Amino acid sequence: MRRTIQEALLQDAARLTEVLAISPSSARIEIQCLLQQVLNVPRVWLLAHSEHYPDEAEQTHYHELLQRRLRGEPVAYLLGEREFFGLMLKVTSATLIPRPETELLVELALSRIPQQSFCRVLDLGTGSGAIALALAHARPDVEVLGCDASNTALAVAHANAQQLAIANAAFIHSDWFKAFTAQKFNIIVSNPPYIAAGDPHLARGDVRFEPISALVSGGDGLHDIRHLAAHAPGHLESGGWLLLEHGYDQAVQVRELLQQAGFDLVFSACDLVGIERVSGGRIV
Repeated sequence: MRRTIQEALLQDAARLTEVLAISPSSARIEIQCLLQQVLNVPRVWLLAHSEHYPDEAEQTHYHELLQRRLRGEPVAYLLGEREFFGLMLKVTSATLIPRPETELLVELALSRIPQQSFCRVLDLGTGSGAIALALAHARPDVEVLGCDASNTALAVAHANAQQLAIANAAFIHSDWFKAFTAQKFNIIVSNPPYIAAGDPHLARGDVRFEPISALVSGGDGLHDIRHLAAHAPGHLESGGWLLLEHGYDQAVQVRELLQQAGFDLVFSACDLVGIERVSGGRIV
């Protein structure tokens, strides 16, 4: 049965709200995004043409996307893109979906990049390249290197750098520090896996569709953070910073790991909802 844009918005937003237990406003925005994708039009066009009937091919495409969303697949994967720090990034199921809380990590790194002297930044586990590209875009004078153990993810990061024409960010294959023998950096940032194996959150929401290797880190969620805290000092210049995103209840443990590894000025910073989301420290 053919439906107008307005009918699809009303009926399918209600279905999303019921099936996925999301707010009516979020559901409406999601349906608008799917319609914009299928019709290749801006949001204002949808609002101005609410009585428009999509053609049969458009209806079929929209129905396919809607069914995938009703099964819980993230909208970012359906659209193939997500905005992060003002940049529109390509995302695929090979990468984590960039999230607003990770922008705190970018802001903290930017505040520690000197205005004049040369600075090299390393983004470990770069995924889509979101953090590295946000830093490189904000500071074209800084040299940013992103690495990942997944070649599939690296292909996405390379594509994003090319699409955004960001020339001061490069990406290489490396399992954490393995590709870096004697190289040192002024700032190291990472949004590593930090969910404990068996955590019930892994069976809920968007994370069901995201790469498990980018989410899970041992029995307590801290395996990779322990590794990064222990090995980062050997790859930081004197006065360099390590900044790590972590779980909502891990700040105390991460600060202890940083202190044990010899970092000073150890701190944690809260995201917009007041959760200690990023911790870091400086190496002397």
